[in-house]
Amino acid sequence: MVEKDIMQTSQTGIYKSVMRYVLRVTEKKGFTLLELVIVIFIISLITTLVMPSFWHIGENELKYEAKRLSGTLRYIYDEAVSKKQAYIFKVNLNDESWEFEGDKEKKEISLKGDVEITDVIIPSLGEVSRGEVIVEFGPTNPQEPITLHLKKGNSEYTVIFNHLNGRTKVLKGYML
Repeated sequence: MVEKDIMQTSQTGIYKSVMRYVLRVTEKKGFTLLELVIVIFIISLITTLVMPSFWHIGENELKYEAKRLSGTLRYIYDEAVSKKQAYIFKVNLNDESWEFEGDKEKKEISLKGDVEITDVIIPSLGEVSRGEVIVEFGPTNPQEPITLHLKKGNSEYTVIFNHLNGRTKVLKGYML
């Protein structure tokens, strides 16, 4: 019988010490150094992954505008050849816009943000950096290639239109 009492006493003693430990742990307030280090690591990792995408927002806007201009030139060429009708393509260098006009459609497009068209190069006109440039697209296509240069800040893109096959290229940098 003595053994039974000792066992019960020891179990009760263990239970009480465990309860004291549980109470001490739950009463603790604040963060441990390890928890703080893990949170700071996660925040710095997310920042490292996200920030580079914000650094190139301006260049992405410039690339988008160059691709949009390229797509417009391809569209005008394809429509003029397939419908056998004349289309007019105008670039206004003063207000950073371009437009095209066909038989039953007309669309004017302005550049977004502070993207600008620096110049348009057409062999018969040379390099034009002010005013308006007008190119006619017909069933037999325009007679000359067109090169347009776009700029935003220090970044530049070149759009080259091939008058023989209607294809365009968008190149990073100022290309002739």
